[in-house]
Amino acid sequence: MNQTKTNTSLFKRLRFVLVETSSPGNVGAAARAIKTMGFSELILVNPRFPDVLQRDEAIAFASGAQDILASARIVDSVEQALDGCNFAAALSARLREFSPPLISPRALASQLAADAGLTGAVLFGSERYGLPNEIVEKCNVLINIPANPSYSSLNLAQAVQVLAYECRLAAIEESPPEMAGGIGFHGSPAGLAEVDGMFAHLEKALVEIEFLDPANPKKLMPRLKRLFARTQLEAEEVNILRGIASQILTKRRRLDKS
Repeated sequence: MNQTKTNTSLFKRLRFVLVETSSPGNVGAAARAIKTMGFSELILVNPRFPDVLQRDEAIAFASGAQDILASARIVDSVEQALDGCNFAAALSARLREFSPPLISPRALASQLAADAGLTGAVLFGSERYGLPNEIVEKCNVLINIPANPSYSSLNLAQAVQVLAYECRLAAIEESPPEMAGGIGFHGSPAGLAEVDGMFAHLEKALVEIEFLDPANPKKLMPRLKRLFARTQLEAEEVNILRGIASQILTKRRRLDKS
C-alpha cells in the first residue's frame, strides 16, 4: 500500500462511538468486533460504569482486543466524541420522522471509503433506549440494518460487528485510481461543529425576519437539517450560508434603527 493510501485509509478515518452503554460485556465485545475488522478507535460517551474499561467482564469479552480497551476514550458528550469529525452516522432500529437520510450499512461504507476527505463516526445508542432524537438529528445519515422484520433486535456488539465488517469490505476493495476522488472539484467537508454553528446562526436570522416563530417553531429546523444533511456540506458552503445569515441580521438591525 502506498503512502497516500495509508494516510487516507478508512481504518484511520473511522471511529466507533458507544453512547451511554450499560453492559461492560458489550463494550469488550465491541472492542473485539472492531479489532477483528482492522479498526482501532473506540469512544464511550457517559457509560453506565465510569471504570468500564477496567472491568473484568469487559476485558473477558474483549478476548485479545485489550489494546483497543486500553486506548479507548471516555468523554462526557457526543460533541466531544465527534470532535475532529466531518461526517457522523447514527445507527437505529427504529425510523424517525425527521431523521437524516436513511441508508444501508453497505451504502455508508461505500461512501466513507470512496471519499478520503471524510473523517467519520458511527454512533450506537444504549442497549435499552437507543439514540435520542437530538443526537440522531446531529448526524448526516441514519443507518438501519435490514434485519428480519419479525425479529430485528440485534445485540449492541453484533451491530458494531455488522458495521465494521461492511466498512472493512469497502476499505479493502480495489478501485481504479481515477474513481478514488470522484470527478470535478471537491472542497473540504464541513466539520460537524461548523455545521451546528451554521444552523444556530441561520435559526437566529430566520427568527429576526419572522420566518421562524420561536414560540411555535413546529419542525422547521429539523426539516432544514434533514435537507442540508442530504448535501454533505463543504466548509466553504457553510461559510456562505453563515454570510447570508450575517447579512440578514445586519440589514434587520439597520431597519430597526431607521
